[in-house]
Amino acid sequence: MRAMTLSRMASLRSADCPLQLTDLAMPIPGPGQLLLKVLTCGVCHTELDEIEGRAPPTQLPIVLGHQVVGRVVDTGSGTTRFQLGDRVGVGWIHSSSGRNDENLSPEFRATGRDVNGGYAEYMVIGQDYAYPIPVSFTDEQAAPLLCAGAVGYRALRMTELQDGQRLGLTGFGGSAHLVLQTARFRFPNSPIYVFSRDNSARQIAMQLGAVWAGDTAERPPELLHAIIDTTPAWKPIVEAMACLAPGGRLIINAIRKESGDLAELMRLDYRDHLWMERQIRTVANVTQFDIREFLPIAAAAEIFPMVEVYPLEAANRALMDLKLGPFRGAKVLKVSQ
Repeated sequence: MRAMTLSRMASLRSADCPLQLTDLAMPIPGPGQLLLKVLTCGVCHTELDEIEGRAPPTQLPIVLGHQVVGRVVDTGSGTTRFQLGDRVGVGWIHSSSGRNDENLSPEFRATGRDVNGGYAEYMVIGQDYAYPIPVSFTDEQAAPLLCAGAVGYRALRMTELQDGQRLGLTGFGGSAHLVLQTARFRFPNSPIYVFSRDNSARQIAMQLGAVWAGDTAERPPELLHAIIDTTPAWKPIVEAMACLAPGGRLIINAIRKESGDLAELMRLDYRDHLWMERQIRTVANVTQFDIREFLPIAAAAEIFPMVEVYPLEAANRALMDLKLGPFRGAKVLKVSQ
């Protein structure tokens, strides 16, 4: 089968083709597992972290990719949840303890980091970590929902926002544009404020229903009850804390932060950024329960991700566009018909 594999970690600024097209043996499903023919796979910022060594894979070579839509083409023994031909999705969580806190468990194994993922024509997944895809979504639209959407949904729940309270989003890309739509559905009376250094992203945010959009360092007209950060940088953290109302919450929705602007943390001032019971929480991974809850909500709310589609062989270009380009939609690889 065709697969784009990572054999060594490298900076994407010095190596623009870290993945190589290779021919791998077809995986075989074990007990309780599904063999999927991969239809599409979303490209996530976490893959940049894996390639550049901030969240290194536990094995090399590895097939990246954890926003997978595929069809069941074979099953292992004891598989009862799905039938041949079913369309299912796979997210960042490949397997874990099965408990409510499985995202924090030492048993957590990640798709495309600890086991081969969806940058390939076929992959295997346990039936407990595969999810029916609502029929309203195309293969391309469904892929970003499985991580960018689901982990954004988790972050939104962690804000403990009440309808009518003000929500901020700092960084506006694959996850935040889905959080904005989800928040408008769940909290119709809550105004949403967006911070982004990308003017085109700010315009998209306003089109999707934000009441205000400004640069990362701009101040909104009112202090906010909660802000979700989806950036790889430190400056948005410092700026966001200054925009929180007393008792407000900052939710950092990122696996890792890059070190290029780490010095920004030296600007933290206790009175201006931390005092008055402001809180910081981080999102650690995603659970099967987040994905199971979110997909029906996304369908009911008619949340359709904006996507840019690339062929599997163009995975390196998709990664570079994600890292350096303006936001024009979540990046999705078209793997099979």
